[in-house]
Amino acid sequence: MDKKIANYIRNHKEEILTKWKAEMKAKTNKQFVHVLSDKVYGKASRQFIDLIVSNLKETNREFNERLHEFAENVVHLGWPLIFVSNGIKTFNRIVFEGMMEEGIVTKENFVEFNEGFDKWFSPMNDEILSTYSETWERTVSLQKVALKELSAPLIPVFEGISVMPLVGTIDTERAKQLMENLLEGVVKHRAEVVLIDITGVPIVDTMVAHYLIQAAEAVRLIGAKCMLVGIRPEIAQTIVTIGINLDSLITKNTLKTGIEAALEMTNRKIVKVEGLE
Repeated sequence: MDKKIANYIRNHKEEILTKWKAEMKAKTNKQFVHVLSDKVYGKASRQFIDLIVSNLKETNREFNERLHEFAENVVHLGWPLIFVSNGIKTFNRIVFEGMMEEGIVTKENFVEFNEGFDKWFSPMNDEILSTYSETWERTVSLQKVALKELSAPLIPVFEGISVMPLVGTIDTERAKQLMENLLEGVVKHRAEVVLIDITGVPIVDTMVAHYLIQAAEAVRLIGAKCMLVGIRPEIAQTIVTIGINLDSLITKNTLKTGIEAALEMTNRKIVKVEGLE
């Protein structure tokens, strides 16, 4: 029974791959498929089918090596778990229907073949999904560590003046890291004025504004001044619309004007020197 299944898959591998790619592409989130080129999608799809086929002929060690390589690749490509799960089910159905069309699976042996399929696919399905999940969790964990290390650095730009550029969404965990970096950096760099640049922050809602006000208050308590810069017109409109009160913060629309204001606050200014090229 297992030999008939294995032989059919080996003899119809390219046909199965073509049907599988077409079906998965048709019923998968269009945005997900759109970001992958046909070449990349085709290569990953072939690797997926090769992985399933390899379970027919290779040792557990060889299959596991292929499985971990596949998991690393598709996690990097951003294949959702549901895509992988549906992919296994789709492969199973395409093979089973193909064997029925060729008369290999009949009414008489249907139950026996179905049991054979389940015996082969179930352990493989569990192993693939388990390895994928472990790989995804490990990748996300490493990304969080990397983001934490790179998140919200305080950069000294002049004596007594430092800038903290923010990029991306600010959530509770990141806000806590922002606060720690900010206070440690103010003390370390002996900053008198700190500019928090939100040019790269897509949304400033009530929660984000609350974090920024807290940060400014914390900086004030350790003897420095805080300025919020990079307030784009759409951000300003949002702040006004939802009634956020930023009166406790000094605000500037650009980092340039913020730097100029910070120099004035520390009794300095930029002077243009005539005659120099």
